[in-house]
Amino acid sequence: MLYKVFMLISIPAVIVGWIIYWKWTKKIEEEEKNRPKPTSKRLSQTRSEVSDWAKKMANFDSPAEQARKRRLAMEKEWEEKEKQREKENQKEQENK
Repeated sequence: MLYKVFMLISIPAVIVGWIIYWKWTKKIEEEEKNRPKPTSKRLSQTRSEVSDWAKKMANFDSPAEQARKRRLAMEKEWEEKEKQREKENQKEQENK
C-alpha cells in the first residue's frame, strides 16, 4: 500500500519536473538566440586583416597584366608618332 502511495505521488512529481525543465531550457535557448554573439579581439582583428587582404587582391595587377598595359601604351605612343610623321610628310610634299 505504501508503495502505491509513493508511486502515485512521485510519478506525477517527476513528470511535472520534466515539464518545468523542458520549459526552462526553451526559455534559455530563446534568450541565447536573441543575445548578440560575442566576438573576441582576435576574431575581429582576423576579419579586418582578411578584408584588407581582399581589397589588396582586388587592386592586384599580375605581372602579365602590367606587361600588357605597358605594351599597349607603347603601341599607342608609336601610332601617335607615326601619325605625326605622316602629317609632316604631307606638309613637306605640299611645300614642294
